[in-house]
Amino acid sequence: MASSKNKRSGVWNYFDQNDQHVVCKICQIELSYHNSTSTMRSHMKSKHQTVNIDQSTEERQLPITAFTTAGNVRPMCTPERAEKTTNLISKMIARDMLPLSFVKGDGFKEVLHFLEPDYNPPSRKTITARIELQYECKVSELKTTLGKVEFVAITTDSWTSLTTESYVTITCHFIADSKVKSYVLQTRALEERHSAANLAEHLKTSVEQWGLAGKVVACVHDNASNIVAANRDVDWESLSCFAHTLQLAINDGFKAASINRLIGACSKLVGHFHHSTIASNALKQKQRQLELPSHKLMQYCKTRWNSAADMLARLHEQRWAITAVLSDRTTTKLADAKTLELIDDHWQTIEEILPVLQTLKIATEALGGENYVSVSMVYPLVHSLLSRHLQVSGEESQKVNEFKNTVAASLKQRVHNANLQNAGKTPLLASALDPRHKHLRFLDENMRVSVREKLFEQYQSISSDVMGAGGAVAAAAADEEDEPVPSHRRRLSLFFGEDYSESSRDEWEQFLTEPCIPPDEDPINWWKDNTKRFKKLGHLAHRYLCVPATSVPAERVFSAAGLIVNRLRCRLSPEHVDMLVFLNKNM
Repeated sequence: MASSKNKRSGVWNYFDQNDQHVVCKICQIELSYHNSTSTMRSHMKSKHQTVNIDQSTEERQLPITAFTTAGNVRPMCTPERAEKTTNLISKMIARDMLPLSFVKGDGFKEVLHFLEPDYNPPSRKTITARIELQYECKVSELKTTLGKVEFVAITTDSWTSLTTESYVTITCHFIADSKVKSYVLQTRALEERHSAANLAEHLKTSVEQWGLAGKVVACVHDNASNIVAANRDVDWESLSCFAHTLQLAINDGFKAASINRLIGACSKLVGHFHHSTIASNALKQKQRQLELPSHKLMQYCKTRWNSAADMLARLHEQRWAITAVLSDRTTTKLADAKTLELIDDHWQTIEEILPVLQTLKIATEALGGENYVSVSMVYPLVHSLLSRHLQVSGEESQKVNEFKNTVAASLKQRVHNANLQNAGKTPLLASALDPRHKHLRFLDENMRVSVREKLFEQYQSISSDVMGAGGAVAAAAADEEDEPVPSHRRRLSLFFGEDYSESSRDEWEQFLTEPCIPPDEDPINWWKDNTKRFKKLGHLAHRYLCVPATSVPAERVFSAAGLIVNRLRCRLSPEHVDMLVFLNKNM
């Protein structure tokens, strides 16, 4: 092999000579050599444009794992680096919900060439294969995680894509590492009719495929009759989404004649500013003059009751700017102003009803989270609404009191009276295990006793050898932090058994007499610190506190899915839709 020391051209720093051939040190390609550097220079200009072949002698001594461009050292694109780049691109597409055709874009290729001149951009087919591989790896990883969990809850909901395909989403929730964890299991197309039988079969099959048979505590869903019926003959408890139930109750309040007229008038007013460029620009000008926030008006959507609260709050904030625009004849005709202006009684009702709506909005948002305990708050929250926030007041107008009475009556019918007949329901047992609400003051004395009796029955049925992730494992983790118990003491404890000292009853009674923690503290952290003292109850806490109060986690998938299945990706197969949603939500 000839040495490059006697070669004058800088191009020799990037080639090795072997008889009548030269080999590029960057990409390992072999070229013919005929006592001329022309072929090598052409190769460098076409394949490695950013490399400075006319570098100094000092620069020639740099290792071939790097090359210079504009005075900076850049790592060479090795096969390993190219592999990692391709994987990162596929992850980016899933995480940012980009179309697969993104890799074919000229702009993307231009940026990529600037960053990695020696990297060959992947094709759509390559990216699809990588996404499929990432999906398989993530599914395997999640199944391993779920295999270590003793109790899970699931939520489900269905939606229809732009391509009119019907999908059913299932999410799962459990407690691990002292945290409430949530994952999207699948978003599968359901070609059959959404009958109760088909949905039930779909749920059972999915639970078995994910290795969750016998682990599901409850399924949370909306109030649709087909999904309610599908959850009747199953191994888990059927729970209606509380957010959906609360929305139905609030919508009943909106149907009251006076509030209905107010909502209609406000929606019409907001619609005028949304559809008129002149009115919208005039509003911006009035906002600057009156030093009001530059906020757009918000429209009411019937499927989201809290949008009514947002609409009224924004109108109240922008009242004087709106009034100024409507009274300006250069921007608003007199005839339009007469039909759009809100009367003083409307503005007064808005001011009075806003605190009520804000309270209901807080209740909805408090129960819609995925990463904290929520099911135990359902009945305490309903009780607080009925006993405090929805109580009529002589200082408020008849319209607001009518709204309160209607919502309260609907809540009592849909939640309070209907569901308080069963002391063994998950939300009640969860409240009894939640150190914030275990006093059960929101129940009458008879119901309080019934709930505790149901819980104590389950408590007594637990033996030490069946406690899994919820009890024994957590207790063992707590034990590791303390000094180990001498072996002879452990043997004596096993010899006499738990019943010898009535420790089981002591644990139960001690838990009942423990003071409650404040409502804003995390019950999972409390159980983390106290599982060693209450091992069996900790086991039950893991069972019931993992259940979400709403099916919002499944509904949240729709927004991501709507961006994935769009007009740029209308040819995506249902299988790839499932993969992309799964990766997007579980990364």
